[in-house]
Amino acid sequence: MTGVAGRLGGRGLRSAMVFGAGGPQTGGEDQAGQAAGRRALVGQVGGWSWREGAAAAGGIVLALAAAVSVVGGDLTPGTPGWYLWADVAGGAAACAALWWCRRSPVAAGLVAVALSVPAAAASVAAGIATLLVALHRRPPAAVAVGLAWVAASLARFALRPPGLAPYPVWALVAVLFGGAVTGWGILARTRRQLLASLAERARRAEADQRRRAEEARRAERLDIAREMHDVLAHRLSLLAVHAGALGFNAAATPGEVAEAAEVIRSSAHQALQELRGVIGVLRQSPSTPPAPAALAPLVEESRRAGMRVDLRQDGVRFADVPETTRRTAYRVVQEGLTNARKHAPGRPVTVEVGGAAGRELTVEVRNPAPAGPAPALAATGAGAGLAGLEERVTLAGGRLERGPAADGGFRLAARLPWPREPAAE
Repeated sequence: MTGVAGRLGGRGLRSAMVFGAGGPQTGGEDQAGQAAGRRALVGQVGGWSWREGAAAAGGIVLALAAAVSVVGGDLTPGTPGWYLWADVAGGAAACAALWWCRRSPVAAGLVAVALSVPAAAASVAAGIATLLVALHRRPPAAVAVGLAWVAASLARFALRPPGLAPYPVWALVAVLFGGAVTGWGILARTRRQLLASLAERARRAEADQRRRAEEARRAERLDIAREMHDVLAHRLSLLAVHAGALGFNAAATPGEVAEAAEVIRSSAHQALQELRGVIGVLRQSPSTPPAPAALAPLVEESRRAGMRVDLRQDGVRFADVPETTRRTAYRVVQEGLTNARKHAPGRPVTVEVGGAAGRELTVEVRNPAPAGPAPALAATGAGAGLAGLEERVTLAGGRLERGPAADGGFRLAARLPWPREPAAE
């Protein structure tokens, strides 16, 4: 009788290992079960997936079938009466304990294991509960319940000798089955954790990739905005100066009007050309346009607009400066001339460039205080140009100084690194 129960228990445990191991594996891979996979990393079972619930229901059905088979064997003549009542009560209670494994696997498993000592009908339920503990709890708890299952089996075989084989054989079977059930459950849980960890790492990698892509797009938008400001602010201020001169000088001769109109047309054309060049470069690659080779054309352009600009380069050949430093220095001079044209029109502007390779490049733009009331162009803009320029200088490894000068005017100065070019081999 108990030998039949042992054979049923062996088949039942093998079936339980199949569906018990398969459930968590697929549940950890399920996209809808990412949260359950993360809970599996810490050994929680607050909510099982539908596959795990179906596996638990199948285990209960299997344990009930085994219990019914054992109880049927107790009805034969000569079987002690307490066998029957122990199997009926113990088997029913152990099957009920399987359902509570959803909430507390260790406690329910120990209850089922304890019931299997007097009730052979609870042996299959105890084995399935041991497997569920190994699947959903950490290895120390799984090993403890597995050892309890082995001890309960040894006690049951001593209390109710199964026959068909000596006791040492059944003891060996109990040890082997206990080790197999516990080891299989631990292995399946480890694999489920690995799959959940890989899924979580993949999710984080995708999130990091999206974040890096968004940061790259943001940096590209900042580059576009900076280049647009640097290119257009200078040209548009020239257009505003010439247009304002035409409106102010109503008695201008036709020749003067024609000359101013030509300057406006030329400045607008150059602004469009530079804008087209910036957009073209930004579309082709994330690199910035090549740095200008000289400051003289920029200063000469401002002079043609009526500004008095004194350029002092102190022996510095602008073309010898590294490209990044040269581009930043050019933008400093361009922003300084634009601001002087807006805030102090008609006042002289001094541009000084100095330094040497191996030390640093200094760029300074100064203008005295405006004469008379604040010009109309001074009210335009929001200081974004200087803020962007300070960021550009900082990224280039330099520092920017801006503020009132000693004579009441304005001073814009930058100190930029000028590394010595390595000697050619």
